[in-house]
Amino acid sequence: MRLPAFLADPASGSGTFAFTGARVFSGGGPVTDDATVVVENGRIASVGRRDDGIPDGARTIELSGKLLMPGIIDAHAHLSMLEHTPRGPHPDKGEEPVRPGVVGHLVGATLRRAVRMGITTIRDVGAYGDVLLELRQGMRYGAFVGPRLLVCGRIVSPTAPGGRFFPGMYREADGADEMRKAVREQIRAGADFVKIMSTGARSVELENPHPSQCTREEMAAFVDEAHRQGYRAAAHCEGLGGTELAVLAGADTIEHGFYLNQRPDLLEELAGRRGVLIPTLSFLHDVAEQGVWTDMLEEQGRYNVEQADMTLRAARDVGVLLAMGYDSPESDLAANEIVRMVEHGLTNEEALVAATHGSATALGIDAEVGTIEPGKLADLVVVDGDPLSEPGVLLDEANIWLVMRNGSPAAGAALDSRLATSEA
Repeated sequence: MRLPAFLADPASGSGTFAFTGARVFSGGGPVTDDATVVVENGRIASVGRRDDGIPDGARTIELSGKLLMPGIIDAHAHLSMLEHTPRGPHPDKGEEPVRPGVVGHLVGATLRRAVRMGITTIRDVGAYGDVLLELRQGMRYGAFVGPRLLVCGRIVSPTAPGGRFFPGMYREADGADEMRKAVREQIRAGADFVKIMSTGARSVELENPHPSQCTREEMAAFVDEAHRQGYRAAAHCEGLGGTELAVLAGADTIEHGFYLNQRPDLLEELAGRRGVLIPTLSFLHDVAEQGVWTDMLEEQGRYNVEQADMTLRAARDVGVLLAMGYDSPESDLAANEIVRMVEHGLTNEEALVAATHGSATALGIDAEVGTIEPGKLADLVVVDGDPLSEPGVLLDEANIWLVMRNGSPAAGAALDSRLATSEA
């Protein structure tokens, strides 16, 4: 993989591990009981039964009573938008002003917490400045261990009010040629994919979701330039005008897309070409229920929750690929979105597939991660509990027994307890 996210990956683990006795959720096939998964030099070597035997010299890890699953992938995050969370920074009057680099340290703490919670890959779909590019490079050089981080650079947007509301996050571009240039700029900066605002944002009072913010020619140029260079195109889609442009132009992922139930033809088109829908239900609930937004936005938010529920069910019924995106700066809590997807009609297994194989497909990295299959990178999570019966177990760090990143133990209760024992 030549994507910057993979170039920044830690070195693959060395040696052989044999995880045996676990219940294995592969992310895309039947659950296997009393299984053995062998990892060699950072990649999955085999998936079989306990009685298939263990290679000589392997380090055996007994997992009876536990579930082994692929690492969780948050396909839609905004890690730098900490002003919307208690994690700050929010200095009181008279306190020292926040220095420019502090946000990076706070986001780094989120990334460390995320891998502890079993999140092994995050796709950030819009950040302030270059903080995520800097953090990813820090992980590359061993500053800390966190999830694999895919970034879009600046969000490409036609000139619109959002550029005022989110300074340093947008690259405004008007006209087809300027769209192509903006795509090239993000790739030059180190993006793994590119993102366009086809419509306004539901969190901005000056942006109506209708009509589309970009023209058909602008959308076509954006998607074509991304694909021409081998990159994936993500489209922020709320109103149907912009959603239609994105779907018909071939955008790889439709972010939000909550009015699509009103256009079954677009859902059929998306399913037919294996495009991915990322519903982002949790943030829709936040706008509708937190009591901190304007009355107009909250009213619109309640309508959007209703529409998103109908869209998720309709998309599932016609076979649209679904991915999990928490749409938050607190990506370590992304399992909340798995629970939301179940509340809105998916089975537990469907929601877990969306958070693993579905998200890997959305990111275009399903050849490397997202399922437990021979040849794939060993991004794995051992759960002390059964998220197939109760997805909420993923929200308690005590249940995250072990997290493997690229075949190396990275976090988990097993490592925490070992540290506590050694300190005692």
